[in-house]
Amino acid sequence: MKANEIRKKNKEELVELLVELARVRFNLRMQKATGQLSKPDQVRKVRRDVARIKTILSEFASVK
Repeated sequence: MKANEIRKKNKEELVELLVELARVRFNLRMQKATGQLSKPDQVRKVRRDVARIKTILSEFASVK
């Protein structure tokens, strides 16, 4: 997900997306631990998306 796409969302949508990505990240970690992960690059993508969302949420907090 691009930063521009994330910035178009409001704070509530970002929090919901963050919760969903946390669930996805957990499931990917469990798949990796059990050897069932078919696309290892997904872990990295989800981790970076979480970081992008957290960064933009902190920008919201610093502006207000």
